[in-house]
Amino acid sequence: MTRWVPTTTRKYAVAIYNYHGNGETKLDLTVGDTLHILEENDGWFRGFKLRNKSVKGIFPTSYVHIKQAMVENAGKYNETVAPKEPKVVQEMTTVLREWGVIWKQLYVRHSMDLFDTVRKMMYEMIDWRRQIMSGTLPVDELKELQQLVTSKIDFGNRLLGLDLVVRDEQGGILDPETTGTISLYRAHETATERIQREKSMQGVQRSSQTQATSHNLYVVVKNFVCRVGEDADVFMALYDAKENRFISENYVVSWSPQGMPKDIEMLNNLRAIFTDLGQYDLRREKICLLCQIIRVGRMDLKEADNKKFTNGLRRPFGVAVMDITDVVNGKMESDIEKQHFIPFQQVSGDNDFLEGVIKKVVSARGELNHKGQGLWVSMKMLDGDIKQVRKEYPHLVDGRTAVARKMGFPEVIMPGDVRNDMYVTLVSGEFDRGTKARNKNVEVTMCVCKDDGSVVQNVIFTGAGVPPVSEYKSVIYYQQKQPRWMETIKVAIPIEDFYGSHLKFAFRHRSSMEEKDRKEKIFAIAYVQLMMQEGTTLRDGKHDLAVYKCERNKPDEAKVYLSLPALDRQGVTNNNSKSTLHAGNLTLSKDSFQIQTLGCSTKLTQNVDLLGLLKWRANPGNLKNSLLSLMKVCEVSGEEVVKFLQDVLDALFNILMENQDSDLYDNLVFDALIGVIGLIADRKFHQFHPVLDTYIREHFSATLAYNKLMVVLKYYIDNANERDNHESLLKAMKSLQYIFKFIVRSRVLYSQLYEGKGKQQFEAAVRHLFQSLNGMMTYTSDSTVGVQGAALRYVPTVIPDVITVFDPKELSLLLKDFINNIPPDRLVKQKVQCMNNIVHSDLFRLSECRGILLPMMMAQLKKLIERKEEMPDCVKMLSDVLDRLNRKDVGPIHGDMEIVMKEILRTVIQTVIFMDRDAPLIGSFVACMTGILRQMNEFHYQAYIDAFPSRSDLLDFLMEIFMVFRDLVSKNVYPRDWVVMTMHQNHVVLTAIKYFTQTLHKSFLDENNFEYQLWNNFFHLAVSFLTQESLQLENFSHAKRMKIINKYQDMRRVIGFEILSMWFNLGQHKIKFIPEMVGPMLEMTLIPETKLREHTIPIFFDMMQCEFATRGNFNQVENEIITQLDHLVEGGRGDDQYKELFYRIISDHCQKHRYLRQRGLYFVDLVNRLLERLLDYRTIMNDENRENRMSCTVNLLNFYKEINRQEMYIRYLYKLCDLHLECDNYTEAAYTLLLHATLLKWTDEPLITTHDKYPEAQTHRQLKEMLYYDIIEYFDKGKMWEEGIRLCKELASQYENETFDFLNLSLILQKQAMFYDNIMKTMRPDPEYFRVGYFGQGYPSFLRNKVFIYRGKEYERLGDFTSRLLSQFPHAQPINKVTAPGPEILESPSQHLQIFKVDPILEERREFRGKPVADQILNFYKVNEVQKFTFSRPIRKGDRDSDNEFANMFLERTNYVTAYKLPGILRWFEVTSTNTFEVSPLENACEIMENSNTELRHLIEQQRADPTLTVNTLSLRLNGIIDAAVMGGTANYEKAFFTEEYMASHPEDHARIERLKDLIACQIPLLEAGLKVHAQKAPDSLRKLQEKMDSLFVDMKTRVESEYGKKPPMDETTRSRPMSLVWITRNKPVDRPVSTISTSSTSSDGLINSKDRPSTPETGLGPPQLPQKSVRHSSQQQGKSSPVKTWVSKTREAAAVDGPVVELKETLKPARPMRPVSQPRISLTKQNGVPGPATPPPKVNRDVNRSASPAASVSSTSSSSSDVPPPLPEKKAYADYGNIAEDEDEQGLPPPLRVSSLPKSKSKPVPPLPIKEGVDPSQTPPLPKKPSRHPSGQQQQ
Repeated sequence: MTRWVPTTTRKYAVAIYNYHGNGETKLDLTVGDTLHILEENDGWFRGFKLRNKSVKGIFPTSYVHIKQAMVENAGKYNETVAPKEPKVVQEMTTVLREWGVIWKQLYVRHSMDLFDTVRKMMYEMIDWRRQIMSGTLPVDELKELQQLVTSKIDFGNRLLGLDLVVRDEQGGILDPETTGTISLYRAHETATERIQREKSMQGVQRSSQTQATSHNLYVVVKNFVCRVGEDADVFMALYDAKENRFISENYVVSWSPQGMPKDIEMLNNLRAIFTDLGQYDLRREKICLLCQIIRVGRMDLKEADNKKFTNGLRRPFGVAVMDITDVVNGKMESDIEKQHFIPFQQVSGDNDFLEGVIKKVVSARGELNHKGQGLWVSMKMLDGDIKQVRKEYPHLVDGRTAVARKMGFPEVIMPGDVRNDMYVTLVSGEFDRGTKARNKNVEVTMCVCKDDGSVVQNVIFTGAGVPPVSEYKSVIYYQQKQPRWMETIKVAIPIEDFYGSHLKFAFRHRSSMEEKDRKEKIFAIAYVQLMMQEGTTLRDGKHDLAVYKCERNKPDEAKVYLSLPALDRQGVTNNNSKSTLHAGNLTLSKDSFQIQTLGCSTKLTQNVDLLGLLKWRANPGNLKNSLLSLMKVCEVSGEEVVKFLQDVLDALFNILMENQDSDLYDNLVFDALIGVIGLIADRKFHQFHPVLDTYIREHFSATLAYNKLMVVLKYYIDNANERDNHESLLKAMKSLQYIFKFIVRSRVLYSQLYEGKGKQQFEAAVRHLFQSLNGMMTYTSDSTVGVQGAALRYVPTVIPDVITVFDPKELSLLLKDFINNIPPDRLVKQKVQCMNNIVHSDLFRLSECRGILLPMMMAQLKKLIERKEEMPDCVKMLSDVLDRLNRKDVGPIHGDMEIVMKEILRTVIQTVIFMDRDAPLIGSFVACMTGILRQMNEFHYQAYIDAFPSRSDLLDFLMEIFMVFRDLVSKNVYPRDWVVMTMHQNHVVLTAIKYFTQTLHKSFLDENNFEYQLWNNFFHLAVSFLTQESLQLENFSHAKRMKIINKYQDMRRVIGFEILSMWFNLGQHKIKFIPEMVGPMLEMTLIPETKLREHTIPIFFDMMQCEFATRGNFNQVENEIITQLDHLVEGGRGDDQYKELFYRIISDHCQKHRYLRQRGLYFVDLVNRLLERLLDYRTIMNDENRENRMSCTVNLLNFYKEINRQEMYIRYLYKLCDLHLECDNYTEAAYTLLLHATLLKWTDEPLITTHDKYPEAQTHRQLKEMLYYDIIEYFDKGKMWEEGIRLCKELASQYENETFDFLNLSLILQKQAMFYDNIMKTMRPDPEYFRVGYFGQGYPSFLRNKVFIYRGKEYERLGDFTSRLLSQFPHAQPINKVTAPGPEILESPSQHLQIFKVDPILEERREFRGKPVADQILNFYKVNEVQKFTFSRPIRKGDRDSDNEFANMFLERTNYVTAYKLPGILRWFEVTSTNTFEVSPLENACEIMENSNTELRHLIEQQRADPTLTVNTLSLRLNGIIDAAVMGGTANYEKAFFTEEYMASHPEDHARIERLKDLIACQIPLLEAGLKVHAQKAPDSLRKLQEKMDSLFVDMKTRVESEYGKKPPMDETTRSRPMSLVWITRNKPVDRPVSTISTSSTSSDGLINSKDRPSTPETGLGPPQLPQKSVRHSSQQQGKSSPVKTWVSKTREAAAVDGPVVELKETLKPARPMRPVSQPRISLTKQNGVPGPATPPPKVNRDVNRSASPAASVSSTSSSSSDVPPPLPEKKAYADYGNIAEDEDEQGLPPPLRVSSLPKSKSKPVPPLPIKEGVDPSQTPPLPKKPSRHPSGQQQQ
């Protein structure tokens, strides 16, 4: 066997299959689990999951995938592994795992919208992860993808409520340990804003687009599908659809007739980039990518391709347009892999100009009929200038990529970007046909010529992608008099060739026939000069050129047409007649021609004034005007100035240096200079700042300019009070930064040239200049406010340049005076911003400079914060100071932090205390406070404490700091997902607490200096810190928990031990904190951290000792612990481990204590019992099963009642009441409130505390009265009017005899009367009772192996109740037997449920003794106010007798007694005692006969009382007794019990036999009375039945009277309502008391086997026979043996019931007779005292679940055997409900009186039991296989 070998390289794996290992040594795997491999052996690995390192096991190698990993501490016990993946991939993996868990939970919670969103994000993440790990992405795409990934992670985390991830600018995760507090806070703010922005955006937008100054559109032509048939030129350009003009050069592709590029090397390489797009272009309303197709070939495609026809003609073919606005502005994602189809629209005829087709296509709304023709292109937006793009995207933009520039200048023209282009657009023309019959086919040929007529070669560019040409030929429009070309070409002429060049246009008619075309010559020409006479270039715009007609065969020499005017307006202006304009062979014609030009030159200008400045040396006398003109140009329009920025600046500094008249020109040059600088500062030209910086750095060369600039600037500053200088000085202040850049650069150049000469003079000049500035800041006049404000804004901008040539320390002193010279209430905001700008300058990096500036800044800030002035700017400046001090490049900061700490810390703390927690600046101030504390070390803390002048000041500070700390940890100022910031704050606070506890020990512990409030604040702070939500690690995921522990440890344990130490150091002062500190300490010990609990629980014993030593007891500690435990455990604190630890630790201490042993152990047991109940309550508090919640609530309130905690007792009473009201348990809610009412008195004694539900009640009487009204209302809703009447009487007594409130007395008596009326007239369904046993260890402790009696809801029968209970316990297994379960069930870990029906036992009511009581009154007490219940099941003894099974059929009867009467505060109560005994067959027979006689008598009385009732039910009952053909009747009793053998063997049953005979004899007068009533009311259809029954009854009567004696006849007195006579008799005890019997039938596998079920007689005479099919007996057939003294007696006392026997003269439950189908439902109601018909009542559904389920009770009942159910009376307030059967389904004929010959009732089908979803109802789930270690023979009994 091979051995296990430690792995060396294969250390990290991921599970790719699920693996379920059987055995302790095998490790279960789930797909995706990450594993650390320790050893390997023959196809197996041994290791552990990274998310659960404590469980190690083996697993197969084929189930995992090995990945490369980095191993630390290889081979050691602390070996760790991590995958070798980029950090972003590791983060994506972690995120996917975390999202995956939440994703599954969303599915379970049915949050489908969020589920789908998360699934989409996860799929995207998986795809992006695959792309990154492939390693094939270019650098730029990888960078973009990483940014996209981090953005998606942050967005997803916010969407799922996860923690915010803070990142740096590159997307990396910030480390709090190496990041400053302020930087960390700002990173959180930035991340939150970014996520919110992304959440609100509907599209993908480039993050760099708003920052870059230049943008580019990269386009790749994938395919061109168009049937041209000839060569074609495809022109692609960007087009502004709103302005109807092109905005870029063309990208040209020459296409061959074969459908591919002419240059075969360009195949699959057709790429172009449209550059120089600015922010204005991105904001265009509609921008399109437009493609024009120009056919090159014949005049008409229909012409044959032969030599007869002219070729090479450029003809319009069509256009293709795509709206790319969303791509350009970033609303649509631009991806080079995504292709776009641009449909093609062909010109419809020869008269269609391309311009018209373009406008038509652009404005078209619907889809074009392109027939599949068009272009396939891909595009992508790239940011940056062309150099940057080539560098960052080398795989996209290379040397072969065509560059199409924007027509016009880019937004920024960098120095060195020399350009001299002119865009010429052929607009339109009008040409006379001349001698031709039709209009000409005009072709325009353009070229660039010099003055001598020679053509400048290769300077015309038709577009990017094709080489330049020397001449350009236009498109030809067939026979158009006024052609419109709108063709743009670029003319790029070298600067040296621009002067003396002109554009020449030649016009020629082109014929479609080759022969004619050769004869066609140029018929006219036009030209235009590129330079004007004053030296400027041709102005931009449209130009109407003069067209000169050429004579044939004569050359058009340049010198000839150059002598003629170029523009048409010149000819009209300068000559009176056009005919005189001719020279040589040229004559001015009537034709017209228009062009449009746009110049893009960095060397040539169109501005005359600017040209005069640039050439100032040529005309020095006009210099002043030129300077003034320049300033005007800068104020009006500066486009030309910024284009020629370098030349303008060179000219200005040359004037400044070369001109000797300083007084005249220095100020003018200075003003012109600040005008140019101000122009650059304008938002319109802000992109030119880099241009100006580049000029100063590389091109500026005026070495002596600094002297003159400083002189002029100082002059303006010194004369700031003069109004004439205000405007110039204000402009100078705004340009101060660049003025000093010029000054410093000039000085540096001079110093380099002359080796540092003049340094002292320069420094003195700078010093005097700043002193002048400082003096200016002291002014208080309103006229200088603007200048001073500008100085505050712009002076800090000069610092980076000044410190290169001036002493930084001296500059700091000057700036300090600069700030201090400002009047206190003047320019406050600007002053703070100025100081903040100084903080950001390089001056603040120098330690000696900070030592000068920082005290001044902190002093200024302190004053402003205390006065609450400019708070946003103040907190920003303080944040920036702390952020700068946290950087590594600032040197030592020990002294700086001391300054900050002493000057501003206390002010910040006080600001946080008094600032509202919802204030927008609270987070910034808290971050500042945290930042200061974090950067303080032990020396700083000690120095700060020592700096307080007195002990009281120190006390105030500690009180403040403890207060603010407690407030911060109790209510975090940061959002919940700012976990990193919150943990960072906690770490800083914990460190500060440690330092401050030392001060507590030193200064406030001894007897003389002890400060109770300070120590109290400390303890509350420490406990609040320990219990804050952000530190409860058990609530976090494993990864998050480990991350926090690795970085900060468990801070709860640290602060807990600190509390422990501080407590035991209190010594004699401990008693001062009892009982106030019991709650906080308890809250601390409830934290689920074992070590913390073990060390801190002994504090309570110390408290007990302390109080006992001082007061002789520890009652306060005990009371406070009980009170606080209730609130804390209910709030989620505590668990079983805490209960055990508390019991063990405190018990151990009490056992060792001499005096606290007995009392302490009692207290510990008390707490243990309380915790058990509280934990049970909390477990089910949010459970859907409200009944469990009620049980736990009752357990708690009983416990509090037991220990006399009235306040807590009442609190849970109301919780229980609320639960009952939620379930509509109004009766139980009333009983619950009644418990509180009983605690109150009918006095005016004031309440100790007011109740939240009854805030207006101030006295006992008021509250009790309000409670009674609510209770009465609930009793009314629950139909418990008897209970309501009792309370009404009590209230009436108070109103009548105590408060004399007769108005309320009348109202309450009316309510009482209504209740009496409801009792007599309103039907109340009888609830059924069920015995429920919860067996097995799977139940909670308050249910486990306990038995309860449940009160069912209205109309709820056994099947419904069983289904409801099983739905509450879906894992419970029903027990199908009524016997007690064995230990295998009681000790099993599962849940078992045993349910069957029980019958209530009527309690004795002395007030009814010997009095006739209406059934409506008595029926209430049959099922209410009951505490005893009974259940019977048949058992057989001896052999079975097939002839008569009654002889050996016994009943096993069980009586149950509950803890409280039902109904009560619950719908169920636990069974407290059980008594089981047997009922003999003879006793059973007596009970059956007694019930039969009682029901027969009641039925007869019903018939007598209501003449309208049908006799159907009476017919069935009488016939079943008289003619018992099937069941044998009472004959079975005679055979079984009246024989000599039975009497000889059972002499003790003599009295019972006589009793049975007496009952049989008593039946004869009842039958006789019944037949008499039947004869009176029977219809003709029942006459034969009447005669038959009369005949049989004669024989029956004779036999019975002869054998058992004659009884007196039944009283014929009728009553309007059935009554029962009740009396109490004290008779001798019998051998075995007889109790109620009720039997039922079930299926063969049910509770009772059909073979064991007793037969019941169908007649009152013969012995009973076995039933032929299963029947259910009425639960009302109950009785008990008693002395023979009345017609019928009935008792409901059980054997276990002590006291007198209750006997009922008449039936307790009236039966209702049946009626024929044809007879309508009629009942009598009393109208004015006269009986009359009533309307039929609505049908009441009182069906019973008749299913023979395994859990069916043996006490359920059967339905009637009649065809038609009996009628219901009308349900009205005045109706007579005395004749209503309480339960229609149970009211059928009892088995002894059943007539089997009559047809069975057509009952409704039995409703099925509820079935769980997903379970086949026809199949029973298989039982799990029992473990082999259990005995196989053990089965349920």
